[in-house]
Amino acid sequence: MIMNFLKAEWRKLAIINYEIDPEILLPYLPKGTELDFYKGRCYISLVGFMFLNTKLLGLPVPFHRNFEEVNLRFYVKKKENGIWKRGVVFIKEIVPKPALSFVANTVYKENYHTMPMRNHIHEKEGELLIRYSWKDKSWHSIQIMADNTPKPMEENSEFEFITEHYFGFTKKENTTSEYEVCHPKWDCYTIKDHQLDIDFQNIYGNGFEGLNHQEPLSVMLAEGSEIQVRTKKYIS
Repeated sequence: MIMNFLKAEWRKLAIINYEIDPEILLPYLPKGTELDFYKGRCYISLVGFMFLNTKLLGLPVPFHRNFEEVNLRFYVKKKENGIWKRGVVFIKEIVPKPALSFVANTVYKENYHTMPMRNHIHEKEGELLIRYSWKDKSWHSIQIMADNTPKPMEENSEFEFITEHYFGFTKKENTTSEYEVCHPKWDCYTIKDHQLDIDFQNIYGNGFEGLNHQEPLSVMLAEGSEIQVRTKKYIS
C-alpha cells in the first residue's frame, strides 16, 4: 500500500528558469532516467516557496510546520510500462532548520542543507511582492513583483512543463529512488518585475558558475496548493 509520507501546502512558488548544457547535468542523472527537454532546450530552475501546515505521517511537527525552501532542480523522465513518468532531480535544497535537513537526507537521501532564511510576502494595490532570501557567507535572494490576480495555466505552455513534473528521482551511487508528489494544476501570476542576487558557483559548485552570467529564460510565480508526498520506492 502506498502511504503519504508528508502532507503540506506549497505556496507562492517563485521559479527562475535557465537553459543549461546537458553535459553539466549528466553526473547528477539517476540511473533509469533521461533528461526531459522543452522545445529542444534543457532547463534548470531555481525555486523558492513557502512550506506551510506541514505534517509527517499525519502528525504536525512542533516548530517545523511553516518555513521557506529554495531548491535548484532539473527535469527528467522515466519510461515505465510504456508510459513516461516526468519528474525532477534536485541539485541542492535549502531549508532554515537542521531537523528538516536531517529527516529529508535520512529518509529521502536528498541533498538538503540548512542555512538562515527569511521571506517577505506583501500585497498592495493589486500587486504581489515575493522575496525569498538565504545566507551562506552572504545573503542571496529572489524577488518577484507580479499582478495579484492568479490565472489558470495554459495547456502545452512553458509553465505547464515546469510545474507538471510529479515525481522526484534521487541518485545514490548506482541506486535510484522515486517518490510521487500529488497536487492539482497550479494557477500562475503575470510577472511585472524581478530581481536576483545569487552566486550559483558559491552555493552549487563550479559546474553552475555559468548561470551567474546568464539572463533567465523565464521567471514565473505559481500560487501552489496542498500537496502530498508519497513514500519512496527503489527502482534500480
